[in-house]
Amino acid sequence: MLLNINTENPEGRKIRQAVEALDRGGVIIYPTDTVYGLGCDIYNKKAVDKICKLRGLDPVKARLSFICNDLSQVAEYTQQIDNSVFRLMKRNLPGPFTFVLKSSNQVPKMFKNRKRTVGVRIPDNNICRTLVEELGRPILTASLKSDDEVLEYFTDPIDIYDDYKKLVDIVIDGGIGNNQPSTVVDCTGVEPEVIRMGAYELQY
Repeated sequence: MLLNINTENPEGRKIRQAVEALDRGGVIIYPTDTVYGLGCDIYNKKAVDKICKLRGLDPVKARLSFICNDLSQVAEYTQQIDNSVFRLMKRNLPGPFTFVLKSSNQVPKMFKNRKRTVGVRIPDNNICRTLVEELGRPILTASLKSDDEVLEYFTDPIDIYDDYKKLVDIVIDGGIGNNQPSTVVDCTGVEPEVIRMGAYELQY
């Protein structure tokens, strides 16, 4: 199903339709402030496994990330955040960044790598944050990569739907997406370290 949702003011009825699919263990494709992503309920192992299969990832080795609605929700799924890191996140979020933090016991086992860390995002996009708010828990985010020789990521939701309509439950059309991923910041060491430069530079 192709579901057109207003980015500025997401329609409640359509958001609930997508959330119902997530609640049933479905997989959706949705816009973020960077690239379009594959998503599911982080507590549904079958759905997470399906996304890993679609992306060609090993669920055991993959560094999986998820989207939170706000910093208070991030705090539920991570260990105590250092004051300086909290200020850094507050300065840059919502925004196109993935912060790697030490995971708490709330994080499902399949997300915990050997270092017991997890990537969290709070995108500057009303659609995905409203989805998380309505669901009441984070959703997985896995960038939707393209086979195109020029564009690394899918940007047009119509093209996405043509390729994925039989593989996922819902494709959300939130307009043309970007072609640069989030900037990844590892906050598990002594000092925050940018380990992948993406769409924007971190503001210190």
